[in-house]
Amino acid sequence: MKNKVIRMAAFGALATGMIFAQSGPPDPSQSAPQHQQRRQGRAHPGRRMANYLNLSADQRAQVQQIMAGAKQEAAPLRQQMQQNRKALADAIKSGNDAQIDQITKAEAPVKAQLASIHARAMAKIYATLTPEQKAKADQMHRFRGPAAGGRRKLAG
Repeated sequence: MKNKVIRMAAFGALATGMIFAQSGPPDPSQSAPQHQQRRQGRAHPGRRMANYLNLSADQRAQVQQIMAGAKQEAAPLRQQMQQNRKALADAIKSGNDAQIDQITKAEAPVKAQLASIHARAMAKIYATLTPEQKAKADQMHRFRGPAAGGRRKLAG
């Protein structure tokens, strides 16, 4: 049971890149050449995963549909988080400890809802994989996990 939970969490860490990859256009405050320069030579995380798992065209379409649904479901929560961040910044600037506590406590359930949406999307994506792709996805995430922030852990 623990192994299955760890495996799903690890798969979720990889797929997080897919959700954020579909979050919209780059920050307009960044100049286009700088943005392109940073991303040049690196494949999109979702594309990398799809290529690594050798997803079929139908599977890619399903993944896009699942991710679009998750993005749409999460949109009001992301907007609420943005408002909370602005209110928190204002509370910090004014030094209002009570308001800081209130806002940070209000963020927890929103973050939990976002995590739930993400996990459900990852479960749907995982369900679309063939047994061989699932094995490859599991192996791909063996050294990754939430504690590593999705990055490879070094042995030792």
